Amino acid sequence: MEQLKHECGVAMIRLLKPLSYYETKYGTASYGFNKLYLMMEKQHNRGQEGAGIATVCLNKEPGTEYMFRERAEGKDAITEVFTRVTQEMAGELYMGHLRYSTTGKNGLQYVHPFLRRNNWRAKNLCLCGNFNMTNIDDVFQLLTSQGQSPRIYSDSYITLELMGHRLDREVERLFQEAKTKELQNTDITQYIDDHIDMGNVLKSTMKHYDGGYVMCGLTGSGEMFAMRDPWGIRPAFYYKDDEIVALASERAVLQTTFDLSCEEINELKSGEALIVSKNGNVRLEQIMPAAQLSACSFERIYFSRGSDRDIYQERKRLGEQLTPAILQAIDGGVRNTVFSYIPNTAEVAFYGMTDGFRKLYGDVRTEKVVWKDIKLRTFITDNSERNDLAAHVYDISYGSLRPYEDNLVIIDDSIVRGTTLRESIFKILDRLHPRKIVMVSSAPQIRYPDYYGIDMSRLEELCAFRAAIALIEEMRLCPNPTTTGDGSGHGQEYWMRLIDETYRACKSEPQSTNHVRRIYESFSVQDINRKIVEMLRPKGMQAPVELVFQDIKGLHAACPNHPGDWYFTGHYPTPGGTRMVNQAFINYVEKRDNKQRQ
Repeated sequence: MEQLKHECGVAMIRLLKPLSYYETKYGTASYGFNKLYLMMEKQHNRGQEGAGIATVCLNKEPGTEYMFRERAEGKDAITEVFTRVTQEMAGELYMGHLRYSTTGKNGLQYVHPFLRRNNWRAKNLCLCGNFNMTNIDDVFQLLTSQGQSPRIYSDSYITLELMGHRLDREVERLFQEAKTKELQNTDITQYIDDHIDMGNVLKSTMKHYDGGYVMCGLTGSGEMFAMRDPWGIRPAFYYKDDEIVALASERAVLQTTFDLSCEEINELKSGEALIVSKNGNVRLEQIMPAAQLSACSFERIYFSRGSDRDIYQERKRLGEQLTPAILQAIDGGVRNTVFSYIPNTAEVAFYGMTDGFRKLYGDVRTEKVVWKDIKLRTFITDNSERNDLAAHVYDISYGSLRPYEDNLVIIDDSIVRGTTLRESIFKILDRLHPRKIVMVSSAPQIRYPDYYGIDMSRLEELCAFRAAIALIEEMRLCPNPTTTGDGSGHGQEYWMRLIDETYRACKSEPQSTNHVRRIYESFSVQDINRKIVEMLRPKGMQAPVELVFQDIKGLHAACPNHPGDWYFTGHYPTPGGTRMVNQAFINYVEKRDNKQRQ
């Protein structure tokens, strides 16, 4: 319902046979392009702000282009890029990228892949990835301390320069090695091209980073690589046969593109790299030791396509596990309840939820209550009028429930900011006059920002955080404060100090502990739920509303192989994530204090 943007989607193909082989067998010289296009379209969900491709052609004569790149912005970027493809660009190595910005930086210069040029083939580097680095300031200082002067301050560009610098050193190492073998002129060049070790380059580059990533690249000499972060935060899947090596952000993409079973596809492991050399030799190399697995659970709840076999079942379990809590919210009134969902990513969780009720009660009443219309665009600049138009992005099925008799249970995959609930959903659902609205989230309460590739970076944007702060403010004004959580024994002085003490802790000890967790410790989920409803409930709304969230235990039961849950628990897998959430609280307090002084 509330669209989250996620950085990003990657696709790679290495043809292992001569180009003539594919033209003969598949009837087209564009086999590589066709497969890359399909892989990118099947991952369109992962990026609609820009797209880019790169190709490398082996064995081109000097004086002719051998490394190509095309990029475009906008939701139609994939189509635009591939309309520019020419036969000259056909090669053995292909790489594609789909972008969602999580930094707010837009423009073609920020669209992947990034390209670093050089007259030596082996020193040409093209880079793209699904990543967000939390310590880019440190890496920038590393580069500048070496005497470099990066032209753009972004994690993508700085990574290109750092890895390019290490690639230069690898080439120079091989140059000296070739000289000791008494090679001369082009024989030296050939030796370098044939012996580049991207494992060395990755080991000397990626050790400097903190963050979640799948880093992909091509070199002008014909090396291809993809590496996953040591915590396994971001996903990558690959397939190999005697014709191709292919890699994508999602398993189902490879299945569809190459007509494969789940069992034929492998997942890149934490800290591992898939490396394909110029001669087509394929190997897996452990670049960094695997850390504690923190594979992103939001990939399973929301970001990845639900067509994946395991994700489909996981989302159904997420919905079914909520049956007892929903039953309690409707006071057991199943016969007088209509079940629905907010399109479209919550549909599979909806099937699981209704399956859970059918196991207990037989048939249940389901309707498509909410419809999403095309995104409204307007020239109107007045905020109140724009908000009124925004409220009509969703519409309802009139007559889908009995007014004042039926409860309405409606499930979404997550509730993040709450803006759409307040400005649109609650208003239009109230027109149906339900006896009660139970708003269900198949994800737990999102209490903390993500710093590994999702566009939620400010605490105050999260409705759960705003609710907790509002509860603290209430306790500060109450002579005898009580809550249903762990804070019932705290006196007024505790609440008066809580925000300031948390702020000071974040300032004094920013890396080892997530101090923001103390903001929530004194409240139960139900405390925060009630306050969220109070804050998001539109003026004049008649129907009572109750929120039901997935709990952490249920999340891990449904998605056992993806334990990364920092959005919900605040347990960040890397020091950089912890540092950034503490800084986010510092930023929130200082901004709030400035407003109060004005």
